[in-house]
Amino acid sequence: MSTGNKPETSVTVEKRQNGKWCFVIKYRGVTHPAQGNFSSMLQAQAVAQAALKALERQG
Repeated sequence: MSTGNKPETSVTVEKRQNGKWCFVIKYRGVTHPAQGNFSSMLQAQAVAQAALKALERQG
């Protein structure tokens, strides 16, 4: 099933080489650079979700 012309959105949380966590948001086909230097994956996920919601509010 195709999503039609719906823009692609994804959030990726990854661990950096220094042991800290960061997130990358792809919103409407635009990849935003990795952000954060979090000590846990849960922190990175929470901030990533808040950032995604802020992007969605901006339209």
